[in-house]
Amino acid sequence: MKNLSQDAFLNIVVALPAEVEQTVIATYLDRETAKLDRLTEKVKTAITRLQEYRTALITAAVTGKIDVREQAA
Repeated sequence: MKNLSQDAFLNIVVALPAEVEQTVIATYLDRETAKLDRLTEKVKTAITRLQEYRTALITAAVTGKIDVREQAA
């Protein structure tokens, strides 16, 4: 098994984009992440509403407010 010494790490070259380009990339990622966050919230809201609707339908079916016998056939 090969080991890397501290001296070997000192000689590693890391390519970094210019600071302006880093800022452009970070801004883009922030914008796209915000879009995903908004979409995630919309999906969570939709899931909550569907769960409430499901509960309401089950309650209506159990209490006889809607007739589900024809749907079963």
